[in-house]
This record gives sequence, C-alpha cells and structure tokens, in this order.
Amino acid sequence: MNEIFIKSIYKTIVEENKELYKNLFNNTKIDKATDDYWKQSLSLYSNLSKENKDILINIIEQTMVDTISNVLGIIDGTSTLNGCDIEPKLLLNNHDTDGELQDLFLGYVEESKE
Repeated sequence: MNEIFIKSIYKTIVEENKELYKNLFNNTKIDKATDDYWKQSLSLYSNLSKENKDILINIIEQTMVDTISNVLGIIDGTSTLNGCDIEPKLLLNNHDTDGELQDLFLGYVEESKE
C-alpha cells in the first residue's frame, strides 16, 4: 500500500507538474502573462539555450523531489520541524506507514531514472 501511495505521489506531483512547467514555459507568451513573477520566469526561460532549458526543468524536478522527500521525512519521524514538538503520523487506509515513506519515495525516484 505504501508503494502505491509513493508511486502516485511521484506521478501526480513530479511527473505531471514537470510536464505542466514545460508546457507553460514553452507555450505561454510573455505579453499574455499577468503575474510579474511569471513574466520574469518566462523571460529568463526564453533567453536560455535548449540545453539550459532542459537543465532548468531538471532543477525544478529535483526541487520537487527534495521537497516531497523532506515532507515525507517529517511524516516518518526521521526529520524534525524547527520549533515544533508535534510527532505526525500518517495512516493509509487505517494502516501505519511504518516510517518508511521517505526511503520508499527516494528508492522509487532512483528506479524511475534508470
């Protein structure tokens, strides 16, 4: 069950959002963007070489992976929150995740890159 959850997180957050970012960067016209942040991001992206565009998308992907890993570590109890003594626990269909979500996630990330 934990494996299904981890794979779903990876596919939903990392894979789908990576494609979303690619689509947004490649298909949004700067003059159509209304947010200053997006205008700056689109301007930066449009000035990059193909190779550097790929690198930026990979940086975004790695940032998503790192963030998910950190959150799972907090849920697992292997990482702590600064200034917070709360001990979170995640149940999937009423089953304890046994503190293994972060390791499973990072293992799945490695497998998916092979």
